Amino acid sequence: MSQSTASQSGTFKIGGDIQINRLGFGAMRITGRGIWGEPADRAEAIRTLQRLPELGVNFIDTADSYGPDVSEQLIREALHPYGNILVATKAGLTRSGPDRWAPDGRPDYLIQQAHKSLDKLGVKQIGLWQLHRIDSKVARDDQFGAIKSLLDDGTIRHAGLSEVTVAEIEAASKFFKVATVQNRYNLVDRGSEEVLEYCTKQGIGFIPWYPLAAGDLAKPGSLLDTIAAKHEATPSQIALAWVLKRSPVILPIPGTSKVKHLEENIDAAKIKLSDDEFEALDREGKAYSGR
Repeated sequence: MSQSTASQSGTFKIGGDIQINRLGFGAMRITGRGIWGEPADRAEAIRTLQRLPELGVNFIDTADSYGPDVSEQLIREALHPYGNILVATKAGLTRSGPDRWAPDGRPDYLIQQAHKSLDKLGVKQIGLWQLHRIDSKVARDDQFGAIKSLLDDGTIRHAGLSEVTVAEIEAASKFFKVATVQNRYNLVDRGSEEVLEYCTKQGIGFIPWYPLAAGDLAKPGSLLDTIAAKHEATPSQIALAWVLKRSPVILPIPGTSKVKHLEENIDAAKIKLSDDEFEALDREGKAYSGR
């Protein structure tokens, strides 16, 4: 069976002008355990990153807090100069140890970190920069104002938000055009349906993190398992194909530090679910999510 490429997932224009293939890559897992420090197999992580352009992946999502700094550094080492690859990064979460995350939305800090990412990635402008979280301890408008300043001075080209509500997107939109929204979303986690619908109507890119999850729907003999067997695919590939079919603005970013797993994820791009398969999975996923 020939290897698929991300181009089979279709395209989307970030901010209306940066065209990417919809199936991208999340660069969180190329770091160490707990998203802390260097990866266990650095050489394999580099090989995984270098395989991306060969597979048609031209959208990478990372963050200053992955490592911290490690993910951005590895991406630069493996892929700089990036050609037509859009490397999107984020700031707004600080790290004090493995699996420990704390919001920091102070405007000076956000601006400082965006400039630090410029240096780490080796670019003159960040094509897409996202606020990793809105910090509840800092005035929301001050955080949005900092993002506007980064856009105004050309540090970043487009800006997005992560883990937000429709109301928060609308509030941010008074300061800048929201290009993307990155919320947790998958077949069995449907808490962001309202946000996805809003993004679809507004043409905002919706980046679902943790897109492969399928929970008990993937157990042997399940509907998902049956459909996977029909397509000669894995349940996670079907879950990813379902996410891609859900909306034309969805930009999934499954992540891994292994070349083999990356190739398996990209193979989901060629899977075309029928409308009946999609709707059956949709019903089961909603039922599971509502438990």
